Amino acid sequence: MLGTQAAERPPMPAPTPAPSALPARRRAGRPTAAILDQDGITTAALELISSKGYDGLTMAALARSLGVAPSALYNHVASKDDVLLLVEDHLAAMVDVSAFGAEPWDVAVRRWAWSYRDVFSEHTPLIPVIAVLPVANAPKTLAMYEAVTAGFRDAGFPEEKIISAIVALEAFVFGAAYDVTAPADIFDAGSLAEQVPNFTAAVDRLALENHPRPTDIAFSLGLEALITGFGALRG
Repeated sequence: MLGTQAAERPPMPAPTPAPSALPARRRAGRPTAAILDQDGITTAALELISSKGYDGLTMAALARSLGVAPSALYNHVASKDDVLLLVEDHLAAMVDVSAFGAEPWDVAVRRWAWSYRDVFSEHTPLIPVIAVLPVANAPKTLAMYEAVTAGFRDAGFPEEKIISAIVALEAFVFGAAYDVTAPADIFDAGSLAEQVPNFTAAVDRLALENHPRPTDIAFSLGLEALITGFGALRG
């Protein structure tokens, strides 16, 4: 029967679709270009500096850590200086300036300084760079300075001394940030202890206090002295 014969025939192969109708094949491996944004670049730069130090932050190394070609990175940042501006802004945004304009001047300075020290104690390799990095075109950094400057001015601080006072406080803060990571025996005179009896006695006396964080005691002492001294300049 014709119907039976047709059923026994092998099925005809489906027609091959035109090349334009075929779905595009995804290349094996990672995408040819990672999705980059400023937050990702900043995070990668901070991780690179933490593991390799500031000298380890190069555009080529940063591109490798992001899994992109250097040319792709240059589409978002023009130079290493641009990367550092992103890092500077990221860290400045973490510093607490909320007390300026809301609390008494000394309370605001105290909260700002403690926060500033704590942020940079986690990123000490960046201190020599950030301390001398211009603030131009760094909006979050400028916002921090604007809040602090307004706080000093509103408290009656002489305008011609405001920036100098901020610089002096920052110098103290950056040094104190290093102190947070210093070894516990940094002042151990070793075999020369008998040659420096006054220093050794003072170190031993401090040890008797059993402070859980001696660095905090030093920072508090210095900061309170600065606040008292600067406070005397207020109108």
